[in-house]
Amino acid sequence: MRTEFAPERLEDPRIAASEKILHTCVHCGFCNATCPTYLLLGDELDGPRGRIYLMKDMLENAKPASKEVVTHVDRCLSCLSCMSTCPSGVHYMHLVDHARAYIEETYTRSWHDRLMRKVLAWILPYPGRFRLALTAAKLGRPFKPVLGVLPAVGPRLRAMLDLAPRRLPARPKEKGGDVFRPEKPRVKRVALLMNCTQPVLAPEINEATVRLLNRLGVEVVYAAGEGCCGALVHHMGHEHASLEQAKKNVDAWSREIEGDGLDAILITASGCGTTIKDYGFMFRTDPAYAEKAARVSALAKDISEFLPTLDLGRVAPTGLTVAYHSACSMQHGQQLKDGPKRLLAAAGFKVKDVPEGHICCGSAGVYNILQPEIAGKLRERKVDNIEKTRPDIIATGNIGCIAQIGKGLSDRGSAVPIVHTAELLDWALGGPVPAAVARAGITARAA
Repeated sequence: MRTEFAPERLEDPRIAASEKILHTCVHCGFCNATCPTYLLLGDELDGPRGRIYLMKDMLENAKPASKEVVTHVDRCLSCLSCMSTCPSGVHYMHLVDHARAYIEETYTRSWHDRLMRKVLAWILPYPGRFRLALTAAKLGRPFKPVLGVLPAVGPRLRAMLDLAPRRLPARPKEKGGDVFRPEKPRVKRVALLMNCTQPVLAPEINEATVRLLNRLGVEVVYAAGEGCCGALVHHMGHEHASLEQAKKNVDAWSREIEGDGLDAILITASGCGTTIKDYGFMFRTDPAYAEKAARVSALAKDISEFLPTLDLGRVAPTGLTVAYHSACSMQHGQQLKDGPKRLLAAAGFKVKDVPEGHICCGSAGVYNILQPEIAGKLRERKVDNIEKTRPDIIATGNIGCIAQIGKGLSDRGSAVPIVHTAELLDWALGGPVPAAVARAGITARAA
């Protein structure tokens, strides 16, 4: 794609990076074929190619973001399916991230949109606030039927209430600075990201991960001072806030690296993993953090990437069929496609691919709150495809997908449990039955 940025504009490293990305696009349109919003809406501007044209015009001409640009960029899920499809290697993620930050700098949203985004940014990255908000949702749930009289905010408030679980697990006892030592001689030492929303919604995921790693001889630490990875606010264009959150993690993990050392920084929420692996790029121009951030990104691994480096031993077939839902941040953001399925198969499960597995479930961070209508259609499409596999259990590697798909299953009265891949691996390799699987009354059976 030909660009005509003024030379002085290219002195801004963000503009220079986006200009290089725009140069790689050849207008082929292959990306549209796998874009969820283009498939649903059929509008060229709701596909990657159309959005690229809008972003190019805005950035190249230093225009304040227009309502048209904001509408179509806001509808982008950042699922990154286009990056898996693109034959030219267009790094759409960095381009749309830059565009979102530029929008926040140059566009004034409606008061209710600004308020909603501020509330989400203030609550979700902080487990204590998030737990309090979910508790308060119980009080708001009886008022859900009357939210229709609030056309501007009603659908979003309904989406928030719909996604809030009716019962919360107990608070996790673990905290920053805790060390979990293995049951046998140590073979490796890792830091495990605690996450922000996950320990509130599903603390059993990291609990299963710690048990599994300890049995395999891995020492696990929760780094003191670690917090939200920054992904949630990053995708809303809050660049400064996301960098501040990321800095805390870089500092926390750097202390562990320089102390007792780390073989890896493990992540059990693939949406977080995609962002943490990008810290090196995010801090590339920061002399105080560039080197440290690049080191952190190099050590960051999804749990499904790290486990194959260990001796998992042999297991008996379980006789259970697992539909594996590959989160977009896993398969497109991190390009981790078959590893989790191989692990589940090796653990004795019969693994089935979900039809249209490359299409997003509609979770996408806070997308299912900010764009509830599109997210709802994608959720229904995803659950339809999952049900075609007739699974006993659904596995995935991202808490957002678990909440989103779980809502779709619940709406249909389905008893099929959806759990994290690590929970199933922990169970197959000697751990307890995952809570959701036990509630569904599922037990391993002779293959």
